[in-house]
Amino acid sequence: MSGHDARPREHTAPAEPEEVPFETPDVYGAYPRLSDDQIARLAEHGDRRPVHPGDVLIREGERCETFFVVLSGSVAVVEDHGTPDEHVLRVHGPGRFLGELGLLHGQVAFYTAVASEPGEVLALSLDQLRRLVSRDPVLGDLVLRACLGRRALLVGQGAGFRIIGSRYSPDTRRLREFAARNRLPHRWVDLETDEEAEALLRRFGVEPEDTPLLIWRDTTLLRNPSNAELARLIGLTPQLPTANGRGDLLVVGSGPAGLAAAVHAASEGLDTTVVEAIATGGQAGTSSRIDNCFGFPSGISGTELTERGVLQASKFGARISVPEEAVRLEPRDGHYAVSFADGSEITARTVVLATGARYRRLTIPGIERLEGTSIHYSATVYEAQQCRTDPVAVVGGGNSAGQAALFLAGYAPKVYLLVRGEDLGAHMSRYLIDQVERHPRVETLLHTEVTEVTGAQVLEVVDVADNRTGQRRRLDVRALFVFTGAAPNTDWLSSTLALDNRGFVLTGAEAQACSVSGLWESQGRECLTLETSLPGVFAAGDVRRGSVKRVASAVGEGAVSVHFVHRHLGHTPASGTTDNSPRTRPKESAWLG
Repeated sequence: MSGHDARPREHTAPAEPEEVPFETPDVYGAYPRLSDDQIARLAEHGDRRPVHPGDVLIREGERCETFFVVLSGSVAVVEDHGTPDEHVLRVHGPGRFLGELGLLHGQVAFYTAVASEPGEVLALSLDQLRRLVSRDPVLGDLVLRACLGRRALLVGQGAGFRIIGSRYSPDTRRLREFAARNRLPHRWVDLETDEEAEALLRRFGVEPEDTPLLIWRDTTLLRNPSNAELARLIGLTPQLPTANGRGDLLVVGSGPAGLAAAVHAASEGLDTTVVEAIATGGQAGTSSRIDNCFGFPSGISGTELTERGVLQASKFGARISVPEEAVRLEPRDGHYAVSFADGSEITARTVVLATGARYRRLTIPGIERLEGTSIHYSATVYEAQQCRTDPVAVVGGGNSAGQAALFLAGYAPKVYLLVRGEDLGAHMSRYLIDQVERHPRVETLLHTEVTEVTGAQVLEVVDVADNRTGQRRRLDVRALFVFTGAAPNTDWLSSTLALDNRGFVLTGAEAQACSVSGLWESQGRECLTLETSLPGVFAAGDVRRGSVKRVASAVGEGAVSVHFVHRHLGHTPASGTTDNSPRTRPKESAWLG
């Protein structure tokens, strides 16, 4: 172990008989021990391998395609292996397995796993593991829960790559937001306040004006990388089909509607690709807690709901790529070609548009200059951690604003909830209203609108006015969170599809009424309920006119859209065939049962 102490940083509990000395205790349920029966079933398909101290099983920065179970001895999970900064994150003994969420997603590893004493491990390929857990849901759920928990711990510990940049830099914020939204383990080194920043800049010979920098393992340095460059480094972008490789379904957007469509399509044998411009989960993925989603009586965070959806879609063979920003949709030879900002394109027989909606930006004096630093349109842990000592304000009267206010009140000493209307009950659920009104750190100001924001480099003051009396007030806050009306992400579709006057996609009878004369007669059918003005292009979730802006309804529309995809494919045989049934492929083995 390069002469370094192999003890983990966590405080350890007294060892149980089967544990090795210094093994990290399973405090959070992230380090379960497999039963003898589970290990025996895995051993029937895996290979036993002896290991010696110093043997590397998983290497930081490289993809891991092997699932390891510790049979004897112990394995240390180490960050910055082989460098002066090397330190042990945790130690696993017999019965525990190695790997976290990146193993399931095909990402590179954020740590190194190295044997700390002689022993033996069981090694299985991911394909072998997939086949086994598909027949054993208990084992599959155990692996999934552990991997989710381990990723959360890695993020919380600041493992992974480092972003060095100024808190006032829009590009620094862009990289931090992309990493946080995609749940990538990383640590921000503040150029203004962190003493480590100066030492790192000297080590790499970089001037402050050349930041932000991304540094990983002291061997990889990227100067102000794009989101796409960061995604490629981590492995977020898999190999996608080219224009000649025409899939059955392309899903544009990966919020609840898009992920639900991907799950149902891939599980039913359709060759399915999902593309996303920023991060999986959409607006739901930024929610700190979703309490009214069916099936989760104690609530669920947007992050966990998203991760489960991504893994469920992936287990059926759906390909998911981030970031891929769609810029054009056009019919081509009986298929649809979607072009992306990087010049690539994907062609598919059908398309489901699930691009969702984004919160409208406030148009008030002074806001544009501060949007890169202290004006936010989501409330995640990333933003909340910047608000531990200062008051903040939340604009909006809907569920998203209420959830954000409650979440931020767990960090900030004071939260002002600014509501334009006269009553929270107009747009907010009763259970949220009760929590907001009871919380001692949340102050609700009704009939209130923001008139101006001021600040040199970060927000300092928000000017508000009572829209009944005109009375003005100044609030000393350091961040403003905006959750106002939603605008659909459809600018790239304005010349292709029928949209309403607010930009939402028309579907069903409304779309048919706006379609080219004779189009649907040529199809021999009516426009389907979730179908747009182009046959075979469907819309689901918030992007669709008339949709109910709730997670459960978006999931339902995503699932139902696949039913209509099948109906369309039944009317549209694959090129060169006479079969009127949808073309399917053999289902791939499930990832987690």
